[in-house]
Amino acid sequence: MWGVKKAYFRTFQAVFNIGARLLPWRKPELQNAPDSIKKIPSLLKKSGVSKPMVVTDPGLVKAGVAPAVTAVLDAEGVSYAFYDDIAPNPTVTMVNAIKKKYLEEKCDSFVAIGGGSSMDAAKAAAAIIAKPGKTVNKLGGLLKVRKRIPVFIAVPTTAGTGSETTIAALITDPETHHKYAIMDLCLIPKYAVLDAKLTLGLPPHITSTTGMDALTHAVEAYLCWTYNTKESLRFAEEATKLIFENLERAYNDGSDIEARQNMMTASFKAGFAFTRAGVGNVHAIAHTLGGLYNTAHGLANAVILPVVLEEYGEKVYPKLARLAEIAGVKTDGTQAEKARAFIQEIYAMNKRMGIPDGFDFIRDEDIPQMTKWAYKEANPIYPVPVLFNRERFAKVINKIRK
Repeated sequence: MWGVKKAYFRTFQAVFNIGARLLPWRKPELQNAPDSIKKIPSLLKKSGVSKPMVVTDPGLVKAGVAPAVTAVLDAEGVSYAFYDDIAPNPTVTMVNAIKKKYLEEKCDSFVAIGGGSSMDAAKAAAAIIAKPGKTVNKLGGLLKVRKRIPVFIAVPTTAGTGSETTIAALITDPETHHKYAIMDLCLIPKYAVLDAKLTLGLPPHITSTTGMDALTHAVEAYLCWTYNTKESLRFAEEATKLIFENLERAYNDGSDIEARQNMMTASFKAGFAFTRAGVGNVHAIAHTLGGLYNTAHGLANAVILPVVLEEYGEKVYPKLARLAEIAGVKTDGTQAEKARAFIQEIYAMNKRMGIPDGFDFIRDEDIPQMTKWAYKEANPIYPVPVLFNRERFAKVINKIRK
């Protein structure tokens, strides 16, 4: 039976790949330099909109990051509405609240400030604004929006999620704890503003986990077997190199503006790579941790990534060997030696940056639900190098338990 299912999954992916190459893929218009937030008013004017809905989280308000952006709007006399009640794993309730305020305040665009959570919540709100009468739950899945959303400016404050260039918005249902992924090309932001000055105050643990999130995006995209293009492969390679060269610099010295700007570039490139090529089984498991335990997505990915790479085995050795060479981890030896060195260096990076090697909160009774969700998310859509059945997902989940 598993053999029949695998054949169906691979056939689905091959057919989907043909259709995907006919879709109107695009990248956001990029502003990539310190102080680039100063260009936001002109971007709004250029797009013919005048009253954005600013979406952010309370931590960024308290840290003065969000006010740095709204100060730019204030200085140019731009009117805006403001919503800052975003949690690390945004919920359907938050999305509905954003929509309600957007309509009440007669807004015409979005400026999302933050990590993936703020951008995901704003994207989901934009989706249900574009599709009146549809709920977040109904839009979960692939290509269910299919309508132009309001002008969307993404202002990342971490170098990790890549949400400023992706088609996805991940939203949790607070009643079922299930995480919905709304995926549609219309959710790609119109503009991405990468200003490393906004990341200077990040705590080291946020720098590390979001950076490993970006690495997960790059590596999973690179390993995808069918959806990749020459550009997505190149971006995944470039992102991996930038992360290995700059993440620990940024972690060890939060004021290293060059390292932080390089990490923002890496995050953007990794985001583009996985938007085009897909992610994989690491994400499928990580999303269950976010839904059930509110685990930060970057932290979950960081812990799971090397375990899944080991589980893939020899199938991924050629590509991991190539990444090992590009990242300067190991440039001689056999493919297997290079690949294993690459995986071990991920473990070592995690350890050097204080990221744990497992979680002690995963409950026995939750594992069946986690395996069910992970299996359903990954199959048939994710073009992973090695397909996992429920038993294999359970094996990996048990490996990350402490």
